[in-house]
Amino acid sequence: MSGLLAGKRLLVSGVITDASIAFSVAKLAQENGAQVVLTGFGRLSLVERIAKRLPETAPVIELDVTNPEHLAGLADSVREHVDGLDGVVHSIGFAPQSCLGGGFLDASWEDVATALHVSTYSYKSLATAALPLMSPGGAVVGLTFDATQAWPVYDWMGVAKAGLESASRYLALHLGKQGIRSNLVAAGPLRTMAAKSIPGFEQFEDAWSERAPLGWNLTDQEPAARACLALLSDWFPATTGEIVHVDGGYHAIGA
Repeated sequence: MSGLLAGKRLLVSGVITDASIAFSVAKLAQENGAQVVLTGFGRLSLVERIAKRLPETAPVIELDVTNPEHLAGLADSVREHVDGLDGVVHSIGFAPQSCLGGGFLDASWEDVATALHVSTYSYKSLATAALPLMSPGGAVVGLTFDATQAWPVYDWMGVAKAGLESASRYLALHLGKQGIRSNLVAAGPLRTMAAKSIPGFEQFEDAWSERAPLGWNLTDQEPAARACLALLSDWFPATTGEIVHVDGGYHAIGA
């Protein structure tokens, strides 16, 4: 095998459609020499169909990141396909509709708790569930949306992403002793299935198209996926707790 990830074994979560960043990560990873195992939840048959669109059909493991039994059995399930892991990609997020679209002041704790569990705490849960399969040099990479400021309509998902960014830093602290890195990619807005569930998402689209210094393609997941691959590779051996912005430079430009 040849390529940036030659010989690497990766677990990629969050593949729902071929328009997802996770799918682009899995595709590029295979093209760069990696073995890929996918996780899915709910519509598992859909994930299995999408897995067949990869250069090489990838095995799919059922994983609900809020289910302790699924997490406890993850390592054994992965071992049925590969003998270990060199990298884990967290591309999981969910918030009930009450938590998005301007309802920040009205969302119930029950709904907010769901958003935080699935979108924030699951980063730690997935990493620790995969930890028995990992060795020094491994990497955990997650996907965020810049949480340094409040965004219209993003509401409690923005809070969840802020928590995710903090959780990544703490994972970097605690996993560093085992030689494992934790980093995030902050992608600009993309027309994924997750984006379609956010009322008023077009406000992001307009802003990025007008202000990103490098421009921004709302339907191109590859730049964000390439950043994930770089962080999973051996080319960032001393980088952890970092957030890499892949947003056309939007985050660096003042109002």
